[in-house]
Amino acid sequence: MTIVVLDGYALNPGDLDWAPLRALGEVAIHDRTPVDQIVARAEDAEVVLTNKCPLSAETLARLPKLKFIGVLATGFNVVDVAAARARGIPVSNVPIYGTRSVAQHVFALILAHTQRVETHAAAVRAGRWSGNADWCFWDTPLTELDGKVLGIVGHGRIGRAVADLGRAFGMNVIVHSRSAKDGVEQVGLDELFQRADVVSLHCPLTPETQGLVNAKRLALMKRDALLVNTGRGPLIVEADLAAALNAGRIGGAALDVLSSEPPPADNPLLTAKNCLITPHIAWATKAARARLLGTVVDNIRAFAAGKPRNVVN
Repeated sequence: MTIVVLDGYALNPGDLDWAPLRALGEVAIHDRTPVDQIVARAEDAEVVLTNKCPLSAETLARLPKLKFIGVLATGFNVVDVAAARARGIPVSNVPIYGTRSVAQHVFALILAHTQRVETHAAAVRAGRWSGNADWCFWDTPLTELDGKVLGIVGHGRIGRAVADLGRAFGMNVIVHSRSAKDGVEQVGLDELFQRADVVSLHCPLTPETQGLVNAKRLALMKRDALLVNTGRGPLIVEADLAAALNAGRIGGAALDVLSSEPPPADNPLLTAKNCLITPHIAWATKAARARLLGTVVDNIRAFAAGKPRNVVN
Protein backbone atom coordinates (compact mmCIF):
# COMPACT_ATOMS: atom_id res chain seq x y z
CA MET A 1 0.00 0.00 0.00
CA THR A 2 1.38 3.41 -1.00
CA ILE A 3 0.58 6.13 1.54
CA VAL A 4 1.27 9.86 1.23
CA VAL A 5 0.90 12.30 4.12
CA LEU A 6 0.47 15.76 2.62
CA ASP A 7 0.80 17.90 5.75
CA GLY A 8 1.90 15.92 8.78
CA TYR A 9 3.82 18.54 10.75
CA ALA A 10 0.93 19.89 12.82
CA LEU A 11 0.05 16.38 13.95
CA ASN A 12 3.61 15.28 14.53
CA PRO A 13 6.31 17.96 14.71
CA GLY A 14 8.71 15.28 15.96
CA ASP A 15 7.45 14.12 19.33
CA LEU A 16 5.36 11.18 18.04
CA ASP A 17 6.40 8.00 16.23
CA TRP A 18 5.31 7.42 12.63
CA ALA A 19 6.38 3.74 12.88
CA PRO A 20 2.82 2.27 13.13
CA LEU A 21 1.91 4.12 9.93
CA ARG A 22 5.12 3.09 8.16
CA ALA A 23 4.36 -0.53 9.02
CA LEU A 24 1.31 -0.40 6.74
CA GLY A 25 3.20 0.12 3.49
CA GLU A 26 5.39 2.51 1.55
CA VAL A 27 4.98 5.88 3.25
CA ALA A 28 6.01 9.38 2.19
CA ILE A 29 5.53 12.08 4.83
CA HIS A 30 5.58 15.77 3.96
CA ASP A 31 5.47 18.45 6.64
CA ARG A 32 3.51 20.77 4.34
CA THR A 33 2.38 20.66 0.72
CA PRO A 34 1.59 23.73 -1.39
CA VAL A 35 -1.65 23.37 -3.32
CA ASP A 36 0.16 23.33 -6.64
CA GLN A 37 2.24 20.33 -5.55
CA ILE A 38 -0.55 18.10 -4.21
CA VAL A 39 -1.02 16.14 -7.44
CA ALA A 40 2.71 15.68 -8.03
CA ARG A 41 3.20 14.27 -4.55
CA ALA A 42 0.05 12.13 -4.44
CA GLU A 43 -0.32 10.91 -8.03
CA ASP A 44 0.97 7.39 -7.21
CA ALA A 45 -0.71 7.11 -3.81
CA GLU A 46 -3.40 4.60 -2.93
CA VAL A 47 -3.94 6.31 0.41
CA VAL A 48 -3.69 10.07 0.97
CA LEU A 49 -3.73 11.63 4.43
CA THR A 50 -4.51 15.32 4.74
CA ASN A 51 -5.10 17.75 7.55
CA LYS A 52 -5.63 21.10 5.83
CA CYS A 53 -4.44 20.41 2.26
CA PRO A 54 -7.56 20.71 0.07
CA LEU A 55 -8.63 17.77 -2.06
CA SER A 56 -11.03 19.25 -4.58
CA ALA A 57 -13.00 17.41 -7.24
CA GLU A 58 -10.48 18.62 -9.81
CA THR A 59 -7.56 17.31 -7.75
CA LEU A 60 -9.24 13.95 -7.12
CA ALA A 61 -9.80 13.53 -10.86
CA ARG A 62 -6.03 13.71 -11.31
CA LEU A 63 -5.29 10.97 -8.77
CA PRO A 64 -6.33 7.78 -10.59
CA LYS A 65 -4.67 5.37 -8.15
CA LEU A 66 -6.32 6.86 -5.07
CA LYS A 67 -8.48 4.41 -3.09
CA PHE A 68 -8.80 5.95 0.38
CA ILE A 69 -8.57 9.40 1.99
CA GLY A 70 -7.84 9.85 5.68
CA VAL A 71 -8.41 13.22 7.32
CA LEU A 72 -6.03 13.98 10.19
CA ALA A 73 -8.77 15.82 12.07
CA THR A 74 -12.46 15.74 12.89
CA GLY A 75 -13.54 18.37 10.38
CA PHE A 76 -13.44 17.12 6.81
CA ASN A 77 -14.47 20.16 4.78
CA VAL A 78 -11.03 20.17 3.10
CA VAL A 79 -12.18 17.19 1.01
CA ASP A 80 -14.87 17.28 -1.65
CA VAL A 81 -16.60 14.28 -0.12
CA ALA A 82 -19.27 14.12 -2.81
CA ALA A 83 -16.65 13.92 -5.54
CA ALA A 84 -14.78 11.26 -3.57
CA ARG A 85 -17.99 9.25 -3.15
CA ALA A 86 -18.69 9.51 -6.88
CA ARG A 87 -15.26 7.99 -7.53
CA GLY A 88 -15.82 5.24 -4.95
CA ILE A 89 -13.22 6.63 -2.54
CA PRO A 90 -14.16 6.43 1.14
CA VAL A 91 -13.16 9.38 3.32
CA SER A 92 -12.56 8.74 7.01
CA ASN A 93 -12.01 11.26 9.77
CA VAL A 94 -11.10 11.05 13.47
CA PRO A 95 -14.25 11.91 15.40
CA ILE A 96 -12.99 11.38 18.94
CA TYR A 97 -9.50 12.18 20.17
CA GLY A 98 -9.27 15.56 21.90
CA THR A 99 -12.40 15.94 24.01
CA ARG A 100 -10.66 16.39 27.35
CA SER A 101 -7.82 18.44 25.88
CA VAL A 102 -10.22 20.92 24.29
CA ALA A 103 -12.34 21.15 27.44
CA GLN A 104 -9.17 21.77 29.45
CA HIS A 105 -8.20 24.58 27.08
CA VAL A 106 -11.63 26.16 27.41
CA PHE A 107 -11.04 26.54 31.12
CA ALA A 108 -7.47 27.69 30.59
CA LEU A 109 -8.97 30.53 28.55
CA ILE A 110 -11.69 31.24 31.11
CA LEU A 111 -9.20 31.29 33.98
CA ALA A 112 -6.78 33.45 32.01
CA HIS A 113 -9.58 36.01 31.77
CA THR A 114 -10.84 35.77 35.35
CA GLN A 115 -7.49 35.52 37.18
CA ARG A 116 -4.99 37.25 34.83
CA VAL A 117 -2.29 34.93 36.16
CA GLU A 118 0.21 35.72 33.42
CA THR A 119 -0.28 39.47 33.81
CA HIS A 120 0.33 39.41 37.54
CA ALA A 121 3.22 36.94 37.31
CA ALA A 122 4.90 39.26 34.80
CA ALA A 123 4.37 42.19 37.18
CA VAL A 124 6.08 40.27 39.98
CA ARG A 125 9.00 39.39 37.71
CA ALA A 126 9.29 43.08 36.79
CA GLY A 127 9.75 43.96 40.47
CA ARG A 128 6.30 45.35 41.19
CA TRP A 129 5.71 43.18 44.27
CA SER A 130 9.17 43.76 45.72
CA GLY A 131 8.59 47.50 45.61
CA ASN A 132 4.94 47.41 46.62
CA ALA A 133 3.70 49.33 49.67
CA ASP A 134 1.31 46.53 50.65
CA TRP A 135 1.67 42.77 51.01
CA CYS A 136 -0.42 42.13 47.88
CA PHE A 137 -1.73 43.88 44.79
CA TRP A 138 -3.87 43.18 41.76
CA ASP A 139 -4.26 45.23 38.61
CA THR A 140 -7.52 43.77 37.30
CA PRO A 141 -10.76 42.53 38.85
CA LEU A 142 -10.47 38.89 39.98
CA THR A 143 -13.63 36.86 39.38
CA GLU A 144 -14.83 33.77 41.25
CA LEU A 145 -16.61 31.28 38.97
CA ASP A 146 -18.76 29.70 41.67
CA GLY A 147 -22.38 30.65 41.06
CA LYS A 148 -21.73 32.12 37.61
CA VAL A 149 -23.76 30.94 34.62
CA LEU A 150 -21.95 28.95 31.94
CA GLY A 151 -23.84 28.93 28.65
CA ILE A 152 -22.81 26.16 26.25
CA VAL A 153 -23.83 26.29 22.60
CA GLY A 154 -23.71 22.69 21.40
CA HIS A 155 -23.88 19.68 23.71
CA GLY A 156 -21.80 17.05 21.97
CA ARG A 157 -18.85 15.30 23.60
CA ILE A 158 -16.81 18.45 24.08
CA GLY A 159 -19.77 20.53 25.22
CA ARG A 160 -20.61 17.89 27.83
CA ALA A 161 -16.99 17.76 29.02
CA VAL A 162 -16.96 21.54 29.40
CA ALA A 163 -20.23 21.35 31.33
CA ASP A 164 -18.68 18.83 33.71
CA LEU A 165 -15.74 21.14 34.39
CA GLY A 166 -18.08 24.08 34.86
CA ARG A 167 -20.04 22.20 37.49
CA ALA A 168 -16.78 21.30 39.25
CA PHE A 169 -16.14 25.04 39.57
CA GLY A 170 -19.64 25.53 40.98
CA MET A 171 -21.04 27.12 37.83
CA ASN A 172 -24.67 26.84 36.80
CA VAL A 173 -24.82 25.29 33.34
CA ILE A 174 -27.37 26.13 30.66
CA VAL A 175 -27.29 24.67 27.16
CA HIS A 176 -28.59 25.41 23.69
CA SER A 177 -28.47 22.30 21.50
CA ARG A 178 -30.59 20.23 19.17
CA SER A 179 -29.73 17.15 21.24
CA ALA A 180 -28.99 18.18 24.81
CA LYS A 181 -28.42 15.25 27.17
CA ASP A 182 -27.94 14.50 30.85
CA GLY A 183 -30.96 16.46 32.05
CA VAL A 184 -29.30 19.85 31.62
CA GLU A 185 -31.31 23.05 31.48
CA GLN A 186 -31.93 23.75 27.80
CA VAL A 187 -32.78 27.28 26.72
CA GLY A 188 -33.23 29.26 23.53
CA LEU A 189 -30.14 30.76 21.96
CA ASP A 190 -31.05 34.37 22.70
CA GLU A 191 -31.89 33.50 26.31
CA LEU A 192 -28.52 31.79 26.68
CA PHE A 193 -26.69 34.90 25.48
CA GLN A 194 -28.74 37.05 27.85
CA ARG A 195 -28.21 34.93 30.97
CA ALA A 196 -24.69 33.57 30.65
CA ASP A 197 -21.64 35.04 32.35
CA VAL A 198 -19.53 32.84 30.07
CA VAL A 199 -20.69 31.71 26.61
CA SER A 200 -18.68 28.79 25.16
CA LEU A 201 -19.20 27.71 21.54
CA HIS A 202 -19.13 23.99 20.69
CA CYS A 203 -21.50 23.63 17.76
CA PRO A 204 -20.52 22.49 14.27
CA LEU A 205 -20.06 24.99 11.47
CA THR A 206 -23.06 24.77 9.14
CA PRO A 207 -24.89 27.30 6.96
CA GLU A 208 -27.25 27.80 9.92
CA THR A 209 -24.50 28.42 12.49
CA GLN A 210 -22.14 30.54 10.39
CA GLY A 211 -22.20 34.04 11.84
CA LEU A 212 -24.24 32.83 14.82
CA VAL A 213 -22.45 35.36 17.03
CA ASN A 214 -23.21 38.72 15.46
CA ALA A 215 -23.93 42.26 16.59
CA LYS A 216 -27.49 41.38 17.54
CA ARG A 217 -26.50 38.52 19.83
CA LEU A 218 -23.51 40.36 21.29
CA ALA A 219 -25.92 43.15 22.27
CA LEU A 220 -27.83 40.61 24.38
CA MET A 221 -24.82 39.71 26.51
CA LYS A 222 -24.05 41.07 29.94
CA ARG A 223 -21.50 43.89 29.89
CA ASP A 224 -19.02 41.80 31.88
CA ALA A 225 -19.66 38.50 30.07
CA LEU A 226 -16.93 36.45 28.39
CA LEU A 227 -17.25 34.81 24.96
CA VAL A 228 -15.12 31.67 24.39
CA ASN A 229 -14.66 29.96 21.03
CA THR A 230 -12.72 26.74 20.59
CA GLY A 231 -15.10 25.48 17.90
CA ARG A 232 -14.90 27.08 14.47
CA GLY A 233 -13.86 30.63 13.64
CA PRO A 234 -16.71 31.47 11.24
CA LEU A 235 -19.27 30.96 14.02
CA ILE A 236 -18.42 34.57 14.87
CA VAL A 237 -18.76 37.71 12.76
CA GLU A 238 -15.33 38.98 13.68
CA ALA A 239 -15.89 42.64 12.84
CA ASP A 240 -18.97 42.66 15.07
CA LEU A 241 -17.09 41.08 17.96
CA ALA A 242 -14.18 43.51 17.62
CA ALA A 243 -16.60 46.44 17.66
CA ALA A 244 -18.34 45.11 20.78
CA LEU A 245 -15.02 44.60 22.57
CA ASN A 246 -13.63 48.00 21.66
CA ALA A 247 -16.85 49.67 22.77
CA GLY A 248 -16.83 47.79 26.10
CA ARG A 249 -20.20 46.18 25.37
CA ILE A 250 -18.96 42.80 26.67
CA GLY A 251 -16.26 41.93 29.15
CA GLY A 252 -13.96 39.99 26.88
CA ALA A 253 -13.38 37.25 24.36
CA ALA A 254 -11.06 34.24 24.49
CA LEU A 255 -10.58 32.54 21.16
CA ASP A 256 -8.59 29.56 19.89
CA VAL A 257 -9.96 29.70 16.34
CA LEU A 258 -10.42 32.43 13.74
CA SER A 259 -12.18 32.57 10.39
CA SER A 260 -8.88 32.41 8.49
CA GLU A 261 -5.85 30.60 9.89
CA PRO A 262 -3.22 31.88 10.10
CA PRO A 263 -5.04 35.20 10.34
CA PRO A 264 -4.18 38.14 8.12
CA ALA A 265 -2.47 40.97 9.95
CA ASP A 266 -5.54 43.18 9.55
CA ASN A 267 -7.95 40.84 11.35
CA PRO A 268 -9.68 43.30 13.73
CA LEU A 269 -9.62 40.86 16.64
CA LEU A 270 -5.82 40.87 16.78
CA THR A 271 -5.91 44.40 18.21
CA ALA A 272 -9.31 44.40 19.91
CA LYS A 273 -9.57 45.23 23.61
CA ASN A 274 -9.80 42.39 26.12
CA CYS A 275 -9.37 39.77 23.42
CA LEU A 276 -7.18 36.77 24.22
CA ILE A 277 -6.26 34.62 21.21
CA THR A 278 -4.33 31.36 21.13
CA PRO A 279 -3.13 29.79 17.83
CA HIS A 280 -5.58 26.87 17.46
CA ILE A 281 -3.91 24.71 20.09
CA ALA A 282 -6.83 23.34 22.12
CA TRP A 283 -6.53 20.01 20.26
CA ALA A 284 -2.74 19.83 20.37
CA THR A 285 -1.72 18.15 23.62
CA LYS A 286 0.64 15.26 22.98
CA ALA A 287 -1.88 12.80 24.40
CA ALA A 288 -4.61 13.99 22.03
CA ARG A 289 -2.33 13.94 19.00
CA ALA A 290 -1.16 10.42 19.86
CA ARG A 291 -4.79 9.26 19.99
CA LEU A 292 -5.44 10.98 16.67
CA LEU A 293 -2.50 9.25 14.97
CA GLY A 294 -3.54 5.90 16.43
CA THR A 295 -7.06 6.30 15.06
CA VAL A 296 -5.75 7.26 11.61
CA VAL A 297 -3.69 4.06 11.55
CA ASP A 298 -6.71 2.04 12.66
CA ASN A 299 -8.82 3.67 9.93
CA ILE A 300 -6.33 2.58 7.27
CA ARG A 301 -6.14 -0.94 8.68
CA ALA A 302 -9.92 -1.18 8.64
CA PHE A 303 -10.02 0.01 5.03
CA ALA A 304 -7.37 -2.55 4.02
CA ALA A 305 -9.48 -5.26 5.66
CA GLY A 306 -12.50 -4.24 3.60
CA LYS A 307 -14.34 -2.72 6.55
CA PRO A 308 -13.70 1.04 6.43
CA ARG A 309 -14.68 2.92 9.58
CA ASN A 310 -15.34 6.52 10.54
CA VAL A 311 -16.47 7.08 6.94
CA VAL A 312 -17.99 10.54 6.41
CA ASN A 313 -19.10 10.15 2.77
